Amino acid sequence: MRPEQLADSVILVGDPARVGMAKSFFSSIEEEGASREFVWATGRRGGKRITALSTGIGTDNIDIVMTELDALANIDFTTREVKPMHRTLDILRVGTCGAIQPEIPLGSFILSHISVGCDGLMNWYADRDRIALTDFEEAFKKHVHWDRHLPDPYFVRASQKILDKFADCTVKGMTISASGFYGPQGRVVRLGLAMPNMLEDFESFEHNGFKISNFEMESSALAGLAAHLGHQAATVCCAVAHRHFKDANTNYQPRVLELIGLAVERMTA
Repeated sequence: MRPEQLADSVILVGDPARVGMAKSFFSSIEEEGASREFVWATGRRGGKRITALSTGIGTDNIDIVMTELDALANIDFTTREVKPMHRTLDILRVGTCGAIQPEIPLGSFILSHISVGCDGLMNWYADRDRIALTDFEEAFKKHVHWDRHLPDPYFVRASQKILDKFADCTVKGMTISASGFYGPQGRVVRLGLAMPNMLEDFESFEHNGFKISNFEMESSALAGLAAHLGHQAATVCCAVAHRHFKDANTNYQPRVLELIGLAVERMTA
């Protein structure tokens, strides 16, 4: 992708196939391309440009995607210097997740007002406390008996601008971004857990009116890097599994398609 191919409004999806879902809601396609798991398309809905881009799985991939999106927007590729005028991107990640709180039904659209990074990514960047909710961090580590061998968790708020676009059609959430699908989300196949009671402890944690609402694997890196880099970003996920009830919806694609359509509509309104 070249700088001129990137729209100011961006929808991120994990699965490359979901870029095709997003494109189905565009009124026209300008350009598209692909490299490894990164598939993208830029087009228009009505009179507004929008880019859909797949990220693959995990906060490590979000580190790549956000750094390179920001470079496309704010680095002069000829001089390799930061451009004098900052370009701000509006970014929404649309994904799937597992609900944690019993009152959240399967199929809910959960909007991550706060994201909890259990991956450690933002700890590698200077001034991480500038964008972190350190009171949440300390309360969380104490409540869940955070294992000393794990990276310090970080809590980051999403962009209010993006949150306001979806406040009327989503569940207000505080989302755990895990660094893996099995042990980091409390799943046991053969290996035991460092924190055997983590699911119960996560579910019972509450601070300043927020409870842990769901598990996924990307929202914390998106919120943290966007805040550091000066972009507006948030994550909304469809709950396709319920960790409290040990239940799942295997026919979730229609609901995900509905969410992607809603995302394209609201991000181009």
